[in-house]
Amino acid sequence: MNGAVIPREQAFVNARRILDAARARRDHDRAAGRLGPEVELTLRRLERQQTRAVEHRTAA
Repeated sequence: MNGAVIPREQAFVNARRILDAARARRDHDRAAGRLGPEVELTLRRLERQQTRAVEHRTAA
């Protein structure tokens, strides 16, 4: 196991970069209207849940 080992911090940076790129593609497709209605519904549901979670944390 003396091969190429990626440090934990670098692994997180790489994962964050990939996740950010995927989110950017999703947002671009969403803005262009290329997502299906079921996907749009799921995204709206997730956004509502996230908003409620933030409001709950703010109220606490």
